[in-house]
Amino acid sequence: ITTHSVLAFNDSGDEEPTSQSDRSELQGTLKLLVSKLDDLSTCNDLIAKHGAALQRSLTELEGLKVTIEGGEKIKAVNERATLFRITSNAMINACRDFLDLAETHSRRWQRALQYEREQRTHLEETIEQLAKQHNSLERAWREAPTLASSSPSAPTTNKGEPASDEDEDTEYFDAMEDSPAFITVTASESSQGTAAVKWRSAPAPSKRRTRVPDKPNYSLNLWSIMKNCIGKELSKIPMPVNFNEPLSMLQRLTEDLEYHELLDKAARCESSLEQMCLVAAFSVSSYSTTVHRTAKPFNPLLGETYELDRLEEFGYRSLCEQVSHHPPAAAHHVISQRGWTLWQEITIASKFRGKYLSIMPLGAIHLQFHSSGNHYVWRKVTSTVHNIIVGKLWIDQSGDIEIVNHRTKEACQLKFSPYSYFSRDVPRKVTGVVADSSGQAHYILSGTWDDKMESAKILQSSRGGSGSEGKQKTVYQTLSPKLLWKKYPLPENAENMYYFSSLALTLNEPEEGVAVTDSRLRPDQRLMEDGRWDEANAEKQRLEEKQRAVRRRREAEASEALDEEYEGYQPLWFHQKRDLLTGETSFVYKGGYWETKESQDWNICPDIF
Repeated sequence: ITTHSVLAFNDSGDEEPTSQSDRSELQGTLKLLVSKLDDLSTCNDLIAKHGAALQRSLTELEGLKVTIEGGEKIKAVNERATLFRITSNAMINACRDFLDLAETHSRRWQRALQYEREQRTHLEETIEQLAKQHNSLERAWREAPTLASSSPSAPTTNKGEPASDEDEDTEYFDAMEDSPAFITVTASESSQGTAAVKWRSAPAPSKRRTRVPDKPNYSLNLWSIMKNCIGKELSKIPMPVNFNEPLSMLQRLTEDLEYHELLDKAARCESSLEQMCLVAAFSVSSYSTTVHRTAKPFNPLLGETYELDRLEEFGYRSLCEQVSHHPPAAAHHVISQRGWTLWQEITIASKFRGKYLSIMPLGAIHLQFHSSGNHYVWRKVTSTVHNIIVGKLWIDQSGDIEIVNHRTKEACQLKFSPYSYFSRDVPRKVTGVVADSSGQAHYILSGTWDDKMESAKILQSSRGGSGSEGKQKTVYQTLSPKLLWKKYPLPENAENMYYFSSLALTLNEPEEGVAVTDSRLRPDQRLMEDGRWDEANAEKQRLEEKQRAVRRRREAEASEALDEEYEGYQPLWFHQKRDLLTGETSFVYKGGYWETKESQDWNICPDIF
């Protein structure tokens, strides 16, 4: 429902069969203990290894001809080293005893957890049953002959057409199957310096607006709308604006540029590995606005566009166009005078699963730096909106991102950890490793997708033993971490303004000279922003019917063409092209928009509003 420009999320454990989910939850605590013991064992191996080397060196020293006093001192140090090894081994053994004790009590824990899970499942089934009964009563009342003429109709597709169902078994793949496990050990401060990075506050020119009308306090039962949508593609279900925020998906996609200064800074980097750290921070920053944004953006109409011209303030121009309606796909192109170009085509696939909503953005993001020619490609992770039926809505991002610099073959593996009740880790955690073309790790990245990311330069690494799941763990010794990115604070009163950031508040501000297809001119979205939701819903229905009529006319033309070639719908500012790096065919900018804006001749634009 709310995805930032199209966050992709990994389907969480909720989607697994109940028995499998039960097993994973029941064993969660034990797995955590085993994992921590593995970490200790790894450290113990290293202590034993370095301790043995130390004692060998001390033994060699004892063999040298030194003064009696010196020999006694060496002997004393040798004894202390031996004592240290004995103590560390005792610590590991004590931890192993603790694990054995935990295993003996695990059955009791499992019974308690199983009981709690059964209670939760029973409650969910009861709520769903009540919703179904409520639905049946509504249907019976609507179908009663004496009331049919005056009863308000339930949400259905226009002209009574049922919303089409998508294939339930569609598979979505993450960028990586597995992520390397690692432990970081911060080294002492060195002459290489670890001064904190200073960031200026989010720019807010006085000519840009700093607020939108407060969101009206309308109550609406989400379940009453969603109960008929289980398993269906959300873009094909008519939803009232009550669930929306006053921005289109094209504007949400443009929000990826909120932290554009990360790319400005990356363009000035001489080291491609340092540049990769900043690109990785930029890829994470696009999720920072989603944490409170549980309303869905407007689905753009076919041919709808959105421009963001920030040439004067920040040196870049951005253009989005809705290039396909089913499946919904948007193309995006940004060029900056500060040394970079970014482009992407994103198709949103979303499925409502009953208890939660999965949003899978499909498509690659390309970023090229002008001076070096470094060309980065990555894909978004899957987003999941939880508590659709009952409770407060909350959003999680999970999965893996692989960022590849195709010029140098350097890569960054990022892991978005899914929320877990049993984990002691900070929620919304993101970790990553930046490696050169040979696979040698140079930087560790860490942080959270809703707050900040840091990088730490690796000084050396040691291979440890296998972990609880057979993975080999690596211990990295690093310098103190440096700040790469920090989220801007939300504006005052944000909770009443859809939790918009300072940039989001300006996106739908009326602006002269934009294309007649620009999202700012979309009437239902404007009415909704102004708080006139009933009028907005009526206008939304008119626009959707107008779009359907155009599609029917296009299909009729196609059938009349028969054997003649018929191209079908063609976007105005983007055209399909095969990408030599990924081998995929996608929509890329073909030029002409900004020249047309200069001349203000928008006659070639379709009439969509």
